[in-house]
Amino acid sequence: MVDSVFVMPGTVAAPRTGTLRDLHNRYETVREALTLIDKAARELGLPDISTRLIEDAAGERPYSPEVHYLEIFAVSLATYHLLVAEGVEPVAIVGQSIGELWALAVAGHVSVGDAARLAVARSRALTRQAWPGTMLAVGVDGRRAESLAGLIGHPHLVLACENTPRQSVLSGPRQQIDEAERVAEALGWPSVRLDVPHPTHTPAVAQAARDLRASAPRVPYGGGRWRVSSPWLGRDIGDEDPVDLVAGALTAQVRMLHTVRALHAAGADTFIECGEWPVVTRFVEASVPGVQAVVPLSEHDPVAAVRALVASRTDTAPPPVRTPAPLRVPASPPPVAPAPPVPAPDVVAPPPIATTTPVVPAAPSVLTPPTPVTPASPVTVDPPRPAPDADRRYATVLAEIRALYGDYLGYPPELLGDDDALESDLGVESLKQVALLGRVADRYGLPDLRANTSLLTVGTLRRIAQAVVQAQAEATAR
Repeated sequence: MVDSVFVMPGTVAAPRTGTLRDLHNRYETVREALTLIDKAARELGLPDISTRLIEDAAGERPYSPEVHYLEIFAVSLATYHLLVAEGVEPVAIVGQSIGELWALAVAGHVSVGDAARLAVARSRALTRQAWPGTMLAVGVDGRRAESLAGLIGHPHLVLACENTPRQSVLSGPRQQIDEAERVAEALGWPSVRLDVPHPTHTPAVAQAARDLRASAPRVPYGGGRWRVSSPWLGRDIGDEDPVDLVAGALTAQVRMLHTVRALHAAGADTFIECGEWPVVTRFVEASVPGVQAVVPLSEHDPVAAVRALVASRTDTAPPPVRTPAPLRVPASPPPVAPAPPVPAPDVVAPPPIATTTPVVPAAPSVLTPPTPVTPASPVTVDPPRPAPDADRRYATVLAEIRALYGDYLGYPPELLGDDDALESDLGVESLKQVALLGRVADRYGLPDLRANTSLLTVGTLRRIAQAVVQAQAEATAR
């Protein structure tokens, strides 16, 4: 496998129960990695992280921001070991926000236990500061988003992330984010609030960054196996203090767009997401037309998907492996003078985070996705089919949802197939999907429907109607 970049998601939706069962059973390296995370969690007074991810554990998920972050770490680490075990080696690893810490761990620059402890220290420092801000994904480029922040004129309202040519994220106080949202709506810019446990990438959390530097245990930086490209430093990470790296990222702007383009220009042609859903890879697809983006865990059989990817590269004689030159992203441009923003086409945002996305997000675009490398069907986590006595109700809901979506999108309802994928078949970008799912939730009085990220990542009208009928039945039974 040549010229592949592994991408690590930041704060995204909580992983599904049992999502790592197969990888845990297949690979000794996955079992060892999860054991290390569990050990660090117990030392920090947290429950085992792996239990819910490798078993069909019933009952309430023991939620805290720390557990949430470590679950995302566990999924990223397990996916990395799957890829390496099947012969996929990266030319570089990139992390989005806290995902940069996962990148350092899988690259071997910090140990798994140290990365887990530092992630928890970061979370607790942010919790102690308790900054009451929030984040807003806006469907415009970074220049326009920065102009919008400048118009409102608060020092803590800033461009936090520049993810794609048509998606940026603002971070700031709630009052100023409310104002930015109103202005974006007036300009016709799509936007969506990101439900994250800890809003970051703003000077407002400088206190948490200082606290982290003072309180976090020292973490040695070792010689790793792979290079790590940093979207906030704008270069490869060198022999630097990991605590300073994580603390510095809290207040820094994340320029994922520029990092992805620099890696692609240096020769990277495949980006593989080490997460459960396509979040960062959507940024990639929106930023580099025609690039191959792969998300093994979103496939029905992740192992088969990876093996098919390897076979697709080895069946033809590939060029010799080459390592791109160290990443050098241009320094951030000077702030744009406050000026009325110009409306831009809509974008994509990361699926809403059940806690937090990535995040991350998270998200992306109207570009044509790359040709699939395997016919394996995508992961589906459909709600159970309504019982026979609910068939009539299901048909009614499906017709109502088809009319709602057709009216919003400007399509004749009869052209919307029950099983058409909203994004790949109908071209409905993620931000529009978020807005539409919100309308469905409001129409049927089901606020929890907004947190069902699977309806965004692999959404069809049939699945949405089934989810509505099931949620109504559960509400009636309570």
